[in-house]
Amino acid sequence: MATMMAALQSSMASLSISPSSFLGTPLSPSVPHPFAIRIPANKPCTIVMKLKRWERKKCKPNSLPILHKMHVRIGDTVKIIAGREKGKIGEIVTLFKHNSTVIVKDMNLKTKHVKPTQEGESGEIIQIEGAIHSSNVMLYSKEQKVASRVGRKILEDGSRVRYLIKTGEIIDSVDNWKKIFKEGEK
Repeated sequence: MATMMAALQSSMASLSISPSSFLGTPLSPSVPHPFAIRIPANKPCTIVMKLKRWERKKCKPNSLPILHKMHVRIGDTVKIIAGREKGKIGEIVTLFKHNSTVIVKDMNLKTKHVKPTQEGESGEIIQIEGAIHSSNVMLYSKEQKVASRVGRKILEDGSRVRYLIKTGEIIDSVDNWKKIFKEGEK
């Protein structure tokens, strides 16, 4: 083994190339590689990765989505002011506060094809209610038959209520909430 090493060193000496020139030293900086990209060490990388749609939602520090305030609540009677169902009147069944959408009873029906879950069952086609953005619905007064924007005021007893701006009709009352919760329990 020692003889092989000595023969290698003598052949390197005859070529007048030192062994340290090959090991661990970079090539000369004067000749850049044609495909090499030089990024200065003090300059940060400016390439920004494109985020997915669900990653762009603003989140709180605990990674939960920010819930938006909405002008409507469950049980409100609303008039749809935009879209395919424009002009129709219905009642809000569900709210989705993370993306400001609502589901109105028997409105915006979508067809869903359901596969069979067990052997012997047949698949079916059902209709489900699709979500509507809250900006496309407006509170509606059944008594006055008019749609109106919502306002908020504080009554003499200190309770905060919502009311219809056009008619002055108070929407939030204890009787309304009791009725809604009784229907929800059934």
